[in-house]
Amino acid sequence: MTAPPKKMPRQRPRKTGNPDLRSRSQVPTPENAELEAKLVQWLQPQNFMPLKEKQGRSEEKLRSRILTLPVMVAIVVGLVYRKIPSLAEVIRQLELHGLLWLDPTKVSVSALSKRLRKVPAKLFVELWETVRERMEQEPVEQVLSKDWQGLREKFRVIWIADGSTLEELRKRLKIRCAAVESKLGGRMMMIVELVTLRPVQMQYEINPHSNDKIHCDWLLSQLPKGGLMVFDLGFVKFPFFDAFTDSQRFFVTRLREKTAYTTQRVLAQGQRYRDEIIDMGQYRSNPCHHPVRLVSVQWNQTWYHYLTNVLDPTLLSAPQVCDLYRRRWRIEDAFSLTKRLLGLAYLWVEDSNGVEIQIVATWIFYAVLNDLCAQMSVALRQPLETISFEMVFRGLYHYAQARLKDSSVQLIPFFTQHAKLLGLLKARRKRHRLRDAQWAEIWQELQGANPCYSFV
Repeated sequence: MTAPPKKMPRQRPRKTGNPDLRSRSQVPTPENAELEAKLVQWLQPQNFMPLKEKQGRSEEKLRSRILTLPVMVAIVVGLVYRKIPSLAEVIRQLELHGLLWLDPTKVSVSALSKRLRKVPAKLFVELWETVRERMEQEPVEQVLSKDWQGLREKFRVIWIADGSTLEELRKRLKIRCAAVESKLGGRMMMIVELVTLRPVQMQYEINPHSNDKIHCDWLLSQLPKGGLMVFDLGFVKFPFFDAFTDSQRFFVTRLREKTAYTTQRVLAQGQRYRDEIIDMGQYRSNPCHHPVRLVSVQWNQTWYHYLTNVLDPTLLSAPQVCDLYRRRWRIEDAFSLTKRLLGLAYLWVEDSNGVEIQIVATWIFYAVLNDLCAQMSVALRQPLETISFEMVFRGLYHYAQARLKDSSVQLIPFFTQHAKLLGLLKARRKRHRLRDAQWAEIWQELQGANPCYSFV
């Protein structure tokens, strides 16, 4: 008699849908005096009047009313900072307790929704410019390796640029009918610092299907002379590359497949790497007029090809080229944080003006959170990339509870004391160790075969 077949363990059903919209808290997070002090310091509500006076006569005047510009700034930043799930909830919060620098104030949901559509978004963009200037006046202390210290001395700035499409403009009731055409919220273009992850500049495009290449001129105008920018294949075009070289600016990106090129000279090569100077666009009517450098590396049976216009390996070595592009993924982490953690995946109003206001408010608070993580990096003596932004943000709840019991508790000492319990440091996984070991093996082989090749 045969034994009955064993029952297979019941597998948990795989989650479907957009991960940015899977779960959301319906309760606002507690207040935090330290973060609010930083917001007030950077925003300075008493300086909103010059922004109001810039409005022309042909545009809507920000006349005296309840929902003035300082009130609207406090509301939209508070929506992000406190993770308030809806406009109705922010109305309750505003009337019962106040918000940031606002005393308890009574307003209606319809008035707030209408105001988000009418208040000019360019005022918030100008406010972001003010915040950015104040951030530049407060340099972030960093725990850096010798390699990164050397790179920051050679290039004026090192930035990452990329775009991200916003989610669907949807009502509170989820519409699951396939016949209903969804409308995306547009597309945002961001520049962040590669080392500090501080936001540098932003742009909003109403058309969610726009090509990243329309922002090439804007990106080049933002990058100072002598700076270096890392971007992906969405920006690859020969005139863009030539413009970098002509203006004495630098880039690192990937080589698009099937791009025709000829090799001028080989700087270094081995079984799993190759560093060469090439001319691109051999079969095109408008080729790339300046030579570029192609660094190729074999990783797990797959070859990866990186481009840069830094032709001198003493200024930027092959390992640094690969490492710079590998760190390009950090801007994707920033997009994930702003969408999933700070709620940018949930748009407040179905209007492009309100969407742009929400983008600015989200990145302003992201800058504050980034500043807090930088302080934790220094306190724990660990690189910023090892600090978990998500767990730092979630740890603010536990700090608020500890503060209720003991008003003398301070934020940074509390986080430093409970860093392991709160999970503030990212776990170094086995695959990360194997990856670093393999990279070290490849570059050790490169240095051994080419002793004159620079590894500065």
